[in-house]
Amino acid sequence: MPVRTVVERGPKGKRTVAFSLDWPGWSSFQPSAAEQGPMSEAELERGITLLRACWAFFDGVAARVSAEMRKGPRGGGRDRNRIIRHTIRTESEDFAKQVGLRIPEEAALTPEGLRQHRETYVAAMRAYNAGEVERRMRSWTLPFLIRHSAFHTLDHAWEMEDKDLTGESGA
Repeated sequence: MPVRTVVERGPKGKRTVAFSLDWPGWSSFQPSAAEQGPMSEAELERGITLLRACWAFFDGVAARVSAEMRKGPRGGGRDRNRIIRHTIRTESEDFAKQVGLRIPEEAALTPEGLRQHRETYVAAMRAYNAGEVERRMRSWTLPFLIRHSAFHTLDHAWEMEDKDLTGESGA
């Protein structure tokens, strides 16, 4: 199966990054020139389906890992609840602003609040793609927002899996 991959050169040609347009785990941190303009209905629905799958994976990992996490090389690091809080707040309070969605601080940190946030976030993405949101993104694009939201969610799910103490003595 072909994978749409972008290779972009940085300023002055000193750095180059490669990422997939279609797979959230293969992400760098800016939209590609190929990600401009509205998404087709099929592209939008595929992106939303992948994002929802990432949310489901994150929720499953969060439910099964230990509350305490393995510490980093210098003894630092976040516990499970801080990782969950960071992931949800970043998406709901920062990323969602890109499509004109503003929610009260910490409103998505309850199970019902998170469910509502995710539904309104998806609805805001659809409205943005349809041109119903007046304020347009400056440096982000909708495909990048969806891909980056999915990547951020997966990245922290993988962090929790890597640092999980379940089954280890002292957990």
